[in-house]
Amino acid sequence: MAESDGSSPSEEKDIIVPTGATPDEFPHSLRLVLLVGAVMLTVWIVALDQTIVGTAIPRITDEFHGIEDVSWYGAAYFLCLGGFQSSWGKAFRYFPLKTSFLVSLFIFELGSLVCGLAPSSKAFIAGRAIAGVGGAGVTGGATVIFAVSVEPRRRPNLNALIGVAYLLGAVLGPLIGGGFADGVTWRWCFYINLPVGGLAAALVVIFFRPPVRDTKDAETPLAVKLRHMDLVGAVLVMGAVVCFILAMQYGGVTDSWGSGVVVGLLVGCVLITTALGAWEYFEDEYAMLPPRLLRHRWLWAGGLFQLFYAGTYFVLLYYLPIYFQSIRGVDALGSAVDTLPLMLAGFVSMMIGGVVITVTGHAMPFMVLSSAIITVGNGLLFTLNTHTPSAKWIGYQVLVGFPMSFSFQNSLNILQANAAPEDLPTATTVNFLFQQLGGGLGVAAAQAAFANRLLVNLAVLAPEVDPHMVLTTGAAELQSVFSGPLLGGVVASYMQGIKTVFAFAIGLSGMAFLMGLLVPAKRLHKPAAATVADVDT
Repeated sequence: MAESDGSSPSEEKDIIVPTGATPDEFPHSLRLVLLVGAVMLTVWIVALDQTIVGTAIPRITDEFHGIEDVSWYGAAYFLCLGGFQSSWGKAFRYFPLKTSFLVSLFIFELGSLVCGLAPSSKAFIAGRAIAGVGGAGVTGGATVIFAVSVEPRRRPNLNALIGVAYLLGAVLGPLIGGGFADGVTWRWCFYINLPVGGLAAALVVIFFRPPVRDTKDAETPLAVKLRHMDLVGAVLVMGAVVCFILAMQYGGVTDSWGSGVVVGLLVGCVLITTALGAWEYFEDEYAMLPPRLLRHRWLWAGGLFQLFYAGTYFVLLYYLPIYFQSIRGVDALGSAVDTLPLMLAGFVSMMIGGVVITVTGHAMPFMVLSSAIITVGNGLLFTLNTHTPSAKWIGYQVLVGFPMSFSFQNSLNILQANAAPEDLPTATTVNFLFQQLGGGLGVAAAQAAFANRLLVNLAVLAPEVDPHMVLTTGAAELQSVFSGPLLGGVVASYMQGIKTVFAFAIGLSGMAFLMGLLVPAKRLHKPAAATVADVDT
């Protein structure tokens, strides 16, 4: 971090002016509009991949004959989306920004194509992983492009636009996914990314003019650049997460929690995480998680807040459609319509939130308030049952969705107001790493809680039913595979499993509330003087 130069707080250079850019060099008018539109399109298709699969999952499980891989449909994507965030951040610093961003978009498009053509569940998961690798660069690169394309004080508004793109993906994803799943095939959920991504790439090529790169970074030897990308750290992150996800998938379902397989996986997760910590410490400035940056509370506290906050969001995003399709018996499109209250409330609040943060300059109080309200809303979702009237589940979703989106970008706003220009790509991608890990780990843990509670209740409510048959039946097929008293027992067991997921969401949002209290409360518009004296700010 750069030392404070004692300049006036009102001077633009005291916030964050990207290396090689001055306010007069930022794009304006039509070129800026088209560039912003292109970047929002790329963020939209990445966000679409996070949400479109939610309502399509029951159809995907029908075609691939089983629900046991559901956690991987989300986790494979989130795992790579998070694991490669920092590597892409370093790539944006040490390699040409435009070229690196376009490469990441190409990899994402390739993964989407693999998903669309997947002949099996395993191939589909591989495609999701490839898309995640590329998506990591797209999401991180989008914020960096915005950061070098507008004046510092306008960044909260553009960060809000990134949030709007995410919310558009959240709103339209379930509808598009449900429409494709019911009307054509779920595979079009991924084919749609190809033309949209192609258009966005063309606009970026034409209208994005990256600032002059720092001479020192540009002249860094290739071997040193590759070391800065810390691919070893990325592999260790993914190794630890894979061990955790496998333990969640096997525990209590195919193996007991005390079995050698599950215990070994959990021990492996701890050991790999320990190795990651040691590796990052000794790599120092070459690390994907530079110890120098992690000393700052605005980064580590904001990152932990984002981990639990995003975990809550994606758990609800994946399991509310399962509730509507398995419990209430609606089709994929119907479940997308039923989750609109959550999405539309979020869409409205995201736009309001960007303006409020820009005007007030405060983010931390809204993070705490939002997570507190979400916790209450999750508690109300826990009360859902097989016959909950629509007025209640609509209201509960609005209560969760509005505050959820209001503060979703606040940890990003805080770090951009504090990070030095040369640290901006790395700090941004560290924030996204926490966000995607929250989604991946949260969905995996939620799936474990769901499956375990489902099996326990099946033994009591539907003892005649083969538990394996229930697990290998798609959520949307329950109403057609089972009937009579058996269907009632299976649905009741499913409901108990989903309630456990909502209880887990309460815990996640509660942790987000606690982490929000640790985030510095300083105004975003004040200059961040990075000295040894303020490493805890």
